[in-house]
Amino acid sequence: MSRDFPFLASIFGRHEFIIRRIHSLIGLVPIGGFLCFHLATNASILDGREMFQTRVDIIHRLGPSTLFVLEWGTIFLPMLFHGLIGMIIVTRGKRNLILYPYGENWRYTLQRWTGGIAMAFILYHVFQMHGWIRLPWWIEHVAKPFGGAVFVPETATDSVAHVLHSSTVILAIYVVGVLSAVYHLANGLWTMGITWGVWTTPHSQRWANIPCALFGIGLLVVGWGALFGFLTIK
Repeated sequence: MSRDFPFLASIFGRHEFIIRRIHSLIGLVPIGGFLCFHLATNASILDGREMFQTRVDIIHRLGPSTLFVLEWGTIFLPMLFHGLIGMIIVTRGKRNLILYPYGENWRYTLQRWTGGIAMAFILYHVFQMHGWIRLPWWIEHVAKPFGGAVFVPETATDSVAHVLHSSTVILAIYVVGVLSAVYHLANGLWTMGITWGVWTTPHSQRWANIPCALFGIGLLVVGWGALFGFLTIK
């Protein structure tokens, strides 16, 4: 990263303290908050296709212009910043699992791996469902020919169910993608507490593992429950 983006690496080196804190804060708000909201919305399929469709209708009543501002202002741009800074942090980190196979080292490595997997999955998911760019020319001539923009708000349940039923590989991608995103958020919540000085002693850090793990397990149940709910749709 330093060789490919020397300007960005230089800025990061000069302002690492504040950038790391902004990076961790954005990972929780708004990205983490949106992940919880998105998975909970999808999990409403467990209450029936009508409930999920109602949730989608409420969101889309905001209108395309408002949705565009909200998506880019509170989701996509923060996510791009978080991902880019995360890549810089990864390239600057020196962790060797072979020489130092300790729990902390595994945890750090999994945090970086799941971050990369989650980012790749999100890019794939957004393209598949929405085509990335909500422009008619792009949707018709780029997204749809390559299997993107399949989500139809008016038939939301059938659109999502069709994707998950279409291929075992795609289902596996969603299972792994949700797992990676949830782990990255739950473990990131624990590391954020260290970064911001919430839990500073070894004792408090050990105890902080419990609520973070419970949060991650609960959110994973919600995310995988949503996938299961769509798989039951025929």
